[in-house]
Amino acid sequence: MLNKLVKRASAALSLGVVAAFAAFATPASAEIELSFYSGYQTAPHSRVTGTRGASSGGTAFNNLIGWQGKSFEMPPYYGFRATWWQPNNLGFGLEFSHNKVYAPAAEMPAGFTRLEFTDGLNLLTANVAKRWPGKLGGAVTPYVIGGLGVAIPHVDVTEGTNRTYGYQFTGAAARLTAGLQYRLTDRWSVFGEYQFTWSQNKADLTGGGKLNTRIFTNALNVGVGFTF
Repeated sequence: MLNKLVKRASAALSLGVVAAFAAFATPASAEIELSFYSGYQTAPHSRVTGTRGASSGGTAFNNLIGWQGKSFEMPPYYGFRATWWQPNNLGFGLEFSHNKVYAPAAEMPAGFTRLEFTDGLNLLTANVAKRWPGKLGGAVTPYVIGGLGVAIPHVDVTEGTNRTYGYQFTGAAARLTAGLQYRLTDRWSVFGEYQFTWSQNKADLTGGGKLNTRIFTNALNVGVGFTF
């Protein structure tokens, strides 16, 4: 059931957010902006701890992993958000990002042959945003965004003969974004931004094992926005 929910998250979130915001917004007082992006995403080193399954003796592991992002390999890194902008240029919304991290083979715990969150390290946050139209003159608008939410990664781990492969709710998540938007028309825009994410991931492994890791990502995004 969780697998099906997350696989449909992209379409459902976009449609649901638009419907909810449209119920409250009026043309005179607010506007809704949908933003879609991709880009180059990396992740610095972080420590992976936990215990192996009973068939592997239930022993503990503690490894420092130099995560690889591989942003443009399938499935690619991407994200989208919906923002309900107020007349004072304060915005509220939701955002979904499909981040990715791979553990290099040489750095995995002993007995592991696969350790990935590549379908992906999915983060869903409720955001607060602020923008400054006209601050830089012309059609360029700087903005910042902060969000809190949950991590719903696709946990892909092979340890001995045990394979863990599925979506799990693993903990809290947060994101910070700063960018510049260039307005092409009254409705369409393009943007570039830097985005930082944090997620706490406590996953259950097949065979009774546990895995804990805190993952940070850094991304340079480019995207397109549509306002109505």
